[in-house]
Amino acid sequence: MQKKESVVSIIGSNVEKAGLLLNDGQLVAIPTETVYGLAANALDIQAVAGIFAAKNRPTFDPLIVHVKSLDAVAEYVTEIPEKARELAEAFWPGPLTLLLPKKSIIPELVTSGLPTVAVRVPRHPLTLALLQSLEFPLAAPSANPFGYISPTTAQHVEQQLGSKIAYILDGGECRVGIESTIVSFESSTPKVLRLGGLRLEDIESKIGKVEKSLHSSSNPLAPGMLKSHYAPQKPLFLCTKAEMTEPGNDKNVGYLFFDKGHERIEGENCLYLSETGDFLEAAQHLFDYLRKLDASHVQEIRAEILPEKDLGRAINDRLRRAAAV
Repeated sequence: MQKKESVVSIIGSNVEKAGLLLNDGQLVAIPTETVYGLAANALDIQAVAGIFAAKNRPTFDPLIVHVKSLDAVAEYVTEIPEKARELAEAFWPGPLTLLLPKKSIIPELVTSGLPTVAVRVPRHPLTLALLQSLEFPLAAPSANPFGYISPTTAQHVEQQLGSKIAYILDGGECRVGIESTIVSFESSTPKVLRLGGLRLEDIESKIGKVEKSLHSSSNPLAPGMLKSHYAPQKPLFLCTKAEMTEPGNDKNVGYLFFDKGHERIEGENCLYLSETGDFLEAAQHLFDYLRKLDASHVQEIRAEILPEKDLGRAINDRLRRAAAV
């Protein structure tokens, strides 16, 4: 196949154009409720290879496959366990990824040679319309250079991958703002492999107690399990609330607070994920605010660890990986 010429990406909301490009084997950034994804035909190994090349992503890190519906999943997996189906019926479309045994139609490159494939139905009207128009699913990791902060707007994608992809389907700011929760069913008790936009409390309300297997790895079983990930270019340090307030307002430090309970520290280098302490709002702002501090004049970033409950667990997971601790 002749190598396609590189093009400058265009931001727009034309689903038909996005579909034509994907049918042609090109890369398109797509909006989801979690973060923007860098999409290609999941059944086209050359197109999938283009994802890894554009992101500079190692091929041992598997991709998530986005499908149009629960019914469509059966085309790509050999089995859907009962509890997996219960979760899908309750939370799809939504920020939930299921790790299921794959059929041979899914290329080994997509799953990094693993026997399971990560699948989900995204909750965004443009991307759902796009998937409905296609005859194939979309492999789509986050649309950013590998290891950097995930994008939550079309502009974030343009700033860092604009010259490497054909089109950015603009669906506005992501509603959830952090990646999906990944659940595995390889043992009798389901395991959460990655915390994300669907709370543990919601999962357990449907299928009972689940295990957590969140260990970072150089050979991940699912996307987003590497120890160092989602990282800004500037040093990031994690702090308790007390540690955040002790140093005072250092102009060389960017402060990322959870809520507004820090009257002593104000300024343009101080950002609050949610002034009222709302976990959903904090998740929506996390990656955008990390980007803003990374692009500012500060020399380092200090982020407050959130309470280990609700979406605070998933936010803390992203912060720990970003700080590689």
